[in-house]
Amino acid sequence: MRKIRVIPRLDIKFPNLIKGIHLEGLRVVGDPSIFAQEYYEQGADELFYVDTVASLYDRNTIGSLIQNAARNIFIPLTVGGGIRTLDDAQAVLRLGADKVALNSAAIKNPPIISELAQNFGNQCVVLNIEAKKTSSNNWEVYYYNGRERSGIDIMQWVENIQKRGAGEIIITSIDNEGTQKGFDLPLIKKVCENSNVPVIASGGMGNLSHIKDLLLETTVDGIAIAHNFHYKKQTISSVKNFIGNLGFEVRL
Repeated sequence: MRKIRVIPRLDIKFPNLIKGIHLEGLRVVGDPSIFAQEYYEQGADELFYVDTVASLYDRNTIGSLIQNAARNIFIPLTVGGGIRTLDDAQAVLRLGADKVALNSAAIKNPPIISELAQNFGNQCVVLNIEAKKTSSNNWEVYYYNGRERSGIDIMQWVENIQKRGAGEIIITSIDNEGTQKGFDLPLIKKVCENSNVPVIASGGMGNLSHIKDLLLETTVDGIAIAHNFHYKKQTISSVKNFIGNLGFEVRL
């Protein structure tokens, strides 16, 4: 029986929790510390923090947020945004993160993936891939929170990052992100079929039927959810109960 992780996604433009559509038009949702604590108490399996402007402006801003979370939240914390070097990653891990997520830095300097994997272990290195459809059954990788094209085909990138030591993939569909129209199933299915590491799906959930389609048509290991949790359309327990009733294993 496949075990599915339910992971609230917290996009941060410090000091606020924000949410947008297609990674644009960002609106303030509230205090990320309050939301994170609620999600932990509700039974989240992990939390995924993304500093949405750190790489763009070449800075790290959410260190204090992670440090405070680590004092009271005892589930894995994955942190992305602005991690460019071994020292950056080490600093975030020392503050209490369990895993670091790379996107822009990995695209601009792929050897950083191997460097982090060799120093901290593959399980610590997550690739947060943002992809946009270019034609039928083809997607291009983007970076800087969906602002910049890389010119890299999604399948080439999935193969490359695994060879370099990535231990997990979070795949975000820019086309579907924030739309609540459902996950980009062809994209996620293609990534899963070409991945030997766990895959987390992100971007597009609008209702529980979208989770059913995702789990039955792909082999994802987890789901990263933002809008539905932030705006109280679903709770973590309602999502987990639904997944369990589909015949998958969840941590209750």
